[in-house]
Amino acid sequence: MRNRPLGRTGLFVSELCLGTMTFGGGEGIWGKIGALQLAEAEQLIGQSIDAGINFIDTADVYAGGRSEEITGQALKNLKVPRDSVVVATKVFGETGPGPNARGASRHHILYGVQASLKRLQLEHIDLYQIHGFDPATPIEETMRALDQLVQQGLVRHIGVSNWAAWQIVKAQGIAERHGLARLDSLQAYYTVAGRDLEREILPMLGSEGLGLLVWSPLAGGLLTGKYSPNQAGAAGDRRTSFDFPPVNRDRAFACVDAMRPMAQERAVSVAQIALAWLLHQARVTSVIIGAKRPEQLADNLAATQVRLRSAELAQIDAVSQLPSEYPGWMFERQGEYRQGQLRPAS
Repeated sequence: MRNRPLGRTGLFVSELCLGTMTFGGGEGIWGKIGALQLAEAEQLIGQSIDAGINFIDTADVYAGGRSEEITGQALKNLKVPRDSVVVATKVFGETGPGPNARGASRHHILYGVQASLKRLQLEHIDLYQIHGFDPATPIEETMRALDQLVQQGLVRHIGVSNWAAWQIVKAQGIAERHGLARLDSLQAYYTVAGRDLEREILPMLGSEGLGLLVWSPLAGGLLTGKYSPNQAGAAGDRRTSFDFPPVNRDRAFACVDAMRPMAQERAVSVAQIALAWLLHQARVTSVIIGAKRPEQLADNLAATQVRLRSAELAQIDAVSQLPSEYPGWMFERQGEYRQGQLRPAS
């Protein structure tokens, strides 16, 4: 298990991160995603730590807060030293009745962090993330609230999830102008079958120095290799009961067809090849994996041992390539000569 710096910080996180969306269950989507209780979650967390994972991601809305409670109690029961684990959580979603129990307002953030700390049984959160973009709150208000938490020592690092490139750049400009804490990471959807963020978000991350944390790296299970175009999945399967995230299925199955021989050659799962592809991407800091069973987690953990050859990476890139889109094709056309000037002479 390799460790990588979180953006431009001195904090190192494991290349795989344990996601806890399967903890807690309950009504609605949470019961469909997973309903692991304390004993089961404790086993998965212990297994992850033993494998070298030092990074755990949760959110205040997962199972109505139950995921945070289970995560905090499991870490306590396992006697995990506080400074050996990086705990990340999120704020944004609806956590109660009334118009102010949601969003990225100062009001909701300041109440939200206290509630998360209590559920996690922690004195500080290592990475506090805004779970989505709030069109009702000025970005400056959000950034000032996050900076306040950093100054108070309640939060060590800050990030966002599911923001557009322009929104992140604007937030960084506000932080720089006012001397506030900068965003250190973006948590975003990225898979071999869903490479949309390569258009503008990925170049922005390189420019601004943010770390990239990948959620749903297997496209909600679609890239595990157990699906076919004519068979959605077994009854009770996550993709059958909760068809998310949206995926171009033709591209996804073409990717699976390309990866399957690579998996068979190595006697590993297709899921490991899909995860390994992400781990080969230079801008990826950590890939968030979730599991319901120890054997499922073990299979995902083994992806860190898979090394793809250059020809295989090129083959996967070719079959998963995004359609050309403006202004990207114009950047390539007009910038070709100048890009050539940047390459060292042979």
